[in-house]
Amino acid sequence: MVLAMQSARAQQEPMISQYMFNGLFLNPAYAGSHPYTSATLLHRAQWVGIKGAPQTSLAAIDGPFLGDKMGLGLTLSHDVIGVSHETEIAANYAYRIHLGDDSHLAFGLKAGVSLYSATLSDLTYWDNQDIIYQNNISNAAVGKFGFGIYWNNERSFIGLSIPTLYAADGKLTSDIPDAPNHYFTQHYFLNAGHVFELSEDFDLKPSILLKYQPQATPEVDLNCNLLYKKRFWLGVGYRTGDAVVAMLEFQINPMFRVGYSYDATTSQLRGYDSGSHEVMLGIDLGKEPVAIKNPRFF
Repeated sequence: MVLAMQSARAQQEPMISQYMFNGLFLNPAYAGSHPYTSATLLHRAQWVGIKGAPQTSLAAIDGPFLGDKMGLGLTLSHDVIGVSHETEIAANYAYRIHLGDDSHLAFGLKAGVSLYSATLSDLTYWDNQDIIYQNNISNAAVGKFGFGIYWNNERSFIGLSIPTLYAADGKLTSDIPDAPNHYFTQHYFLNAGHVFELSEDFDLKPSILLKYQPQATPEVDLNCNLLYKKRFWLGVGYRTGDAVVAMLEFQINPMFRVGYSYDATTSQLRGYDSGSHEVMLGIDLGKEPVAIKNPRFF
């Protein structure tokens, strides 16, 4: 469990393997990047077999506003790690600038509130007089604000985001001696990808996600996904210091997409867990049936 908590210390932002299909979970500037409304449901069970391992449920919906000049989105997340629980709802806004090469540059803002709970009495500890364990935290409201930049055209994308630029969480640490002013820290995400057309039936999409948090070792997700006949995605990935990932996605029809990924642990937790599982359902509303010929690349 000590190994698990060391790995989870910097995991205050939800971690998902299928990030390349769900940009709004990383970056508010992604909102409205498609000419139709899109919704996603995703659940991740991490480090299965280890008590207290992270469990993450996510939902998102976004779409264009005022043509393609703006984008609006809503995200909902429920994250459980050890004895802590966090439920967050956030509004996302993107201002999109059309560039001359059929691409867009967007600037995004995120504003939301989290309800944070920690059942500290469930921990195993030895100092019964330690003030840290005296009171559980129950639904403490924390305001959060984030920022992002996102550029994309039909086959390429690059984004930079800080999902929690500021958190009004001073009350979480105010009663703990010598504690930092903030519990929630800033995480920096940089991701990019490009889709190469190999033939009429095959497209190849390599992508990268760099995650940086000042108190933790930087982490990199390297992924490569192959698209067959504009319907089937098959991919592999590697997360430094953590896991090898296998994933697939199937475009059932112009409206529905389903996805699954499995992480095989490569860290010191290997042998204590049976990997991580992630399932996804995507719903694209208002997408023309003929658009299946031009699939959703990201």
